[in-house]
Amino acid sequence: MGAEGEGARGGGLAYEQARLAYTIIQSLLEHTRVTQDLVALMAQVIDAETQEALTGTPYWAAYMDSRRALERTRQDVEKFAEVWTRLAEEAEPRAGS
Repeated sequence: MGAEGEGARGGGLAYEQARLAYTIIQSLLEHTRVTQDLVALMAQVIDAETQEALTGTPYWAAYMDSRRALERTRQDVEKFAEVWTRLAEEAEPRAGS
């Protein structure tokens, strides 16, 4: 096994970088979820005419495109989390040895 694999499994730099990346990504996803909830709440309190005007703007189209991309990203993050969890479980026995 190469040094890169050993670092990832042994709790080395690659493992710590993956852990940090996962934490950052999770925080960003949570912030985005909260923001989406806020947008939905705001949409409920504006009148139909204002809502129609808003949803016809390029800003709304960009928001919706971004939201769809984020859903695809969420799936990738879940895959990343599975790999990270497996690496953490593999590193755990070595840490206790």
